[in-house]
Amino acid sequence: MPLAMRIALYQPEIAGNVGAILRLAACLAVPVDIIMPTGFAFSDARLKRAAMDYGAAADVTRHANFETFDAVRRAEGRRLLLMSAHASQRLPDVRFKSDDVLLMGSESAGVPDDVRDLADIRVRIPMAPGFRSLNIAVSTGIAVAEALRQTEGFPA
Repeated sequence: MPLAMRIALYQPEIAGNVGAILRLAACLAVPVDIIMPTGFAFSDARLKRAAMDYGAAADVTRHANFETFDAVRRAEGRRLLLMSAHASQRLPDVRFKSDDVLLMGSESAGVPDDVRDLADIRVRIPMAPGFRSLNIAVSTGIAVAEALRQTEGFPA
């Protein structure tokens, strides 16, 4: 059975964003990796409110740190695609694979250089001049939708 595409969240800081991403993940049947630590208690009411009743349906794996997450990813032979406002490769130009891992950095700091350097591909969502970034939940939705469209991975 082929491996499913995954969303990975690097040390997310805002419970509401994670909740929205878990809802997205449940609806699109895309598993989520959460790389600890988070900036909130995982039982946070804001997380539950944003995920609504979809949160329990999300396939979530928590990893103690990036090294633990990356060891699993490498053992499975998956590519790591980092979504970054600073990347040179534009989202529409990337050719996704059905078992890719889409890594989203923390809201305030992204990912450290050593994590960035491990990414197989660094991807940015093109925006109008003068704008720096989108909300992480919005960015995740855009990236996952494009990846699923290309790989014909949307649920039936």
